[in-house]
Amino acid sequence: MIPQRRAAYRESLRRDILDAARPLFVQEGYEATSIRAIASKAGCSPGILYHYFEDKQSILAELVAETFAILGARLSAIRRDDSPVMDRLRRSLRTYIAFGLEHPHHYTLLFMKPQSWEGNEKVLEVFMGQGLETFGCLRALSTEAMEAGELRPAIRDGNELAQSLWVAVHGLVAAQIMVCTFPWVEQTRLVDRLVDVLIAGVERRG
Repeated sequence: MIPQRRAAYRESLRRDILDAARPLFVQEGYEATSIRAIASKAGCSPGILYHYFEDKQSILAELVAETFAILGARLSAIRRDDSPVMDRLRRSLRTYIAFGLEHPHHYTLLFMKPQSWEGNEKVLEVFMGQGLETFGCLRALSTEAMEAGELRPAIRDGNELAQSLWVAVHGLVAAQIMVCTFPWVEQTRLVDRLVDVLIAGVERRG
């Protein structure tokens, strides 16, 4: 096999392993998912899998890092553009919600399966690095809006505001993913209303 094809094959198999592991971790749980099960779903042997990943922690850490990279890139692009800060803050909230609803397995593994990563040093390292960097986009916009005088005078802490906004949008995403039997209104309407309420609740009036 020529080097280019070998490299492409390796990358393809690595991708297959990650794509096999994600739904297993979500559906079966991290602890209950074995390397053998991941390898079987990916179409390789456990021995081959260990050529790509040292252990389950390494697989989970890479999945988490990939998810933060995708979400972080979207939020960072909004933070850096030259539109008004309140417009960017609004679009960041919508982008976060859209990401979670479009990628429920990614989102569930990231934020709704804490038993998958608590005590997992490799994953915690990703959370403390890429995770906080991703959250930093929302914190930066919240702080910028506050310093620009666009928010209510009572709001004096950009980090506090960013955490409050994140909790709200996280709640919507989690509920939409997990509570399927509730008689929800049409999803777009629900997202629009939540974002409108959040922005109206923090922006300066008049």
